[in-house]
Amino acid sequence: MPDEKKIIISLLSIVIIASLFLSVPAAAQQNSVTIDTGKTSEPISPYIYGQFIEHLGRCVYGGIWAEMLDDRKFYYPITADYKPYVKSKAIPKEAPFQVVGASPWQIIGSADLVAMVKEDSFVGEHTPLIQAGGGIRQLDLGMVKGKDYMGYIYLKARKGNPSVTVSLVWGSNQQDSMKFKTIQKGYVKYPFWLTSGGDTNSGKLEIKVENGSCFVGTVSIMPADNINGMRADTIAILKELNATVYRWPGGNFVSGYDWRDGIGDRDKRPPRTNPAWTGVEHNDFGIHEFIDFCRIIDTEPLVTVNTGFGDAYSAAAELEYANGSVETPMGALRKVNGSAKPFNVRLWCIGNEMYGDWQIGYIRLKDYVLKHNWVTQKMLEMDPDIVCVACGNVGEWSEGLMKNCADYIDIIDEHFYVTKTLPDVTAHVAQVTENIANITKYHRDLRKKLDSLKGKDIKVSLTEWNYWNYDPGEGDKLLPEDAYWYGELGRRYFMQDALGIAAGLHEYFRNSDIMYLAAYAQTVNVIGCIKTTKTAASFATTGLPLALYRNHYGTIPVDVVNNNAALDIAAAWTQDSKALTVGIVNTTGKQQQITMDLKGANLTGAGTVWVIANSDPMVYNEPGKEPKVVIKENKVTGVSNQLTVPGYSINLYRLDVRN
Repeated sequence: MPDEKKIIISLLSIVIIASLFLSVPAAAQQNSVTIDTGKTSEPISPYIYGQFIEHLGRCVYGGIWAEMLDDRKFYYPITADYKPYVKSKAIPKEAPFQVVGASPWQIIGSADLVAMVKEDSFVGEHTPLIQAGGGIRQLDLGMVKGKDYMGYIYLKARKGNPSVTVSLVWGSNQQDSMKFKTIQKGYVKYPFWLTSGGDTNSGKLEIKVENGSCFVGTVSIMPADNINGMRADTIAILKELNATVYRWPGGNFVSGYDWRDGIGDRDKRPPRTNPAWTGVEHNDFGIHEFIDFCRIIDTEPLVTVNTGFGDAYSAAAELEYANGSVETPMGALRKVNGSAKPFNVRLWCIGNEMYGDWQIGYIRLKDYVLKHNWVTQKMLEMDPDIVCVACGNVGEWSEGLMKNCADYIDIIDEHFYVTKTLPDVTAHVAQVTENIANITKYHRDLRKKLDSLKGKDIKVSLTEWNYWNYDPGEGDKLLPEDAYWYGELGRRYFMQDALGIAAGLHEYFRNSDIMYLAAYAQTVNVIGCIKTTKTAASFATTGLPLALYRNHYGTIPVDVVNNNAALDIAAAWTQDSKALTVGIVNTTGKQQQITMDLKGANLTGAGTVWVIANSDPMVYNEPGKEPKVVIKENKVTGVSNQLTVPGYSINLYRLDVRN
């Protein structure tokens, strides 16, 4: 045979063999990974499993806080022109949570029977006065058949001997009512207890006046099963999430927030315009409620102080209010407001994103470094044991802070959001890990570059991180319009997003020597890992890996060598070294088989595997409906060195080892 023909036949053989290999199903393809359990890194900080809540959209009000009424303190004047909702391009008009931009209270009867009176208002600028035959009601309340609702109303008689009827309405002429026949001449709190006879998202609370006229100071209604004012369904899921630390109250919100507005009698706290976002800040959820929230779910508080419009003395006063003894002025005030015992808040963020010109009180870097040092110095004079977290931003800003403020920084904070949905799932997932890797690399390099950091071990935190595609009008064309249903700037999360969050955790683990704290933003609704309707709450897909790894992943990272970019693999010893945990994120739609070259550990063959998987990367969960994405737990036996994982999956193995 001529040499040319031999060459052609050989080339054809190579092509045929290659095509056969490429056509082998994914289930038969082999992936090898080396896990050296003798090579360990610093223990994973428990604070990696943190969360962030902000007064934005339905995160606190309508998500965590159980109050069912919008504008219960009548910030907006009640008028005959009932148009409570404002347009928002980030929320479809069919979405259940619209943005309130005018009074959500509707007049019952003639409009001239309701007036807003400024003189001697109960709270805020004015108080509604209702004449006999008139009333007000709030629509669009969510209620559950057979469920009890508790509330109260502050009333003050103006003329005559008025009587007031409060009714919970769930259908045409279907209501439960309570009548107050004797109204005092001064404001008195009248409690009520009502039961819904039906399921509805269009319920009403009605207030009607007979025989005279009456002021309505403020109103409240919550499900009777609320936990210290918080939604029982949300709290139950938060306990499952088991996050170690919560950052509050912002976020952009904090730079225009006066913490003093959130203390004292809750009904007398002033309603304000939300300084950063839209709608009303009711000031029902202040520092006392936040600390109570942290105690209920057994987590640690991380409080952010205002370095926008705020100053050093206000920040130091807030710290004294939180941690001071009752002998201090602010500690004494805290006792008057119901808490003699100090809150003992150890972690404090010094400002939020002050590098951005969108931030309230933004100033140039050369001025802000002075402000950071001033604020932190005054706080340390008040309590030298606190941990101070500076608001950094990779580049000139973080370098300037670390160069000029290193003596007043314990942790440097960074934020990132992934704002694009990529059509390739592996690439979509990689956006998260690349952000974390780039931030850690920057700070490793900065440690080598700056003399101010020599001898210091300033750790890095990421107190805001997540996917955030929030503009269906101009931005992400790959997401359906109804992905934006969870209130202002709210977003639904899909299976592919859960893969990215799990891979992000792996990247934190791989950098345990420098990454100290991470706070997923924002826990409930908005871009949160928990979503609520008016009557139900559930994990979004992204909440599942956060809960899974927090509750079952190990604490001592071990070395992993993996050359398949479509598989993100991390491993760690448990604290007692009795088991090896292996996390595997499969970003392909095909089943994958992984052969482990395991060094330094001898498996017993027994263990447990938790799996989050779905063949559709765009599947999602909805509160009130059967979840499509769940955590499944199974016992495993006979494990030697091979693990099989389904397509589009998060897999966490806990493998027992012989001593």
